[in-house]
Amino acid sequence: MEQQNQLEVCFTPAIYDRYASDDKIVVVVDILRATSSICAAFENGAEAIIPVSTVGEAREMKKKGYIVASERDGYVLDFADFGNCPMNFTAERVKGKELVYSTTNGTRSVNMASHSRKVVIGSFLNISAIANWIVKQSSPVLILCASWKDRFSLEDAVFAGALCKKLTDSGKFYTICDSALAAMDLWSIASKDLFSYIQKAAQKGRLAEKGLDYCIEYCHTLNTTTVIPVFEKGRLIDISHSCTKFE
Repeated sequence: MEQQNQLEVCFTPAIYDRYASDDKIVVVVDILRATSSICAAFENGAEAIIPVSTVGEAREMKKKGYIVASERDGYVLDFADFGNCPMNFTAERVKGKELVYSTTNGTRSVNMASHSRKVVIGSFLNISAIANWIVKQSSPVLILCASWKDRFSLEDAVFAGALCKKLTDSGKFYTICDSALAAMDLWSIASKDLFSYIQKAAQKGRLAEKGLDYCIEYCHTLNTTTVIPVFEKGRLIDISHSCTKFE
């Protein structure tokens, strides 16, 4: 029988240390909106994205001449070129360019997991592409939900369940992780009408209060892109055009 790899889900960065391991592929997930925006940026031709965790780092990178996309609590920072909505990352703004990106939850999670074997960006937009890529690797996998300020996030958990289902259905993965099993149960409910289901999510309400909820349907649309953003040497790059099994 072919060897299977272990699959786990961490619902919040607050307990990431319980899961952290140098030998895992970590899939960072922040559906509303960081990882959806990263996928949109690469789909529209971005050369690279530098994720930074703090406002101070983002401000310093702006002083060095970088294009900076940055927000906190949904609000665009005063020095940033634009914020965190996927619709901001148009080809006119990002094609062929290296961007600096800093958000409330998502970019911190990327840097937190940077010690891992690989860090890959997951969203509904590229779910099949990353699932197919992961299946070709020989590695245990952890899905890290960026959550919202270390609190459980419904949309991230539902995505984790969708990806877990794809990976376990491949026959290459198994799970004894209760979080992964719970996430798959959530997906089994939400998948019947994903956009309607996600209307109950707290983050939907937070975005609606600021007039930013127009991106929610976009962020929950499956397979609009085949990009595979991977973190390498301090930058996210799209490896979809040169995918080979890494050693």
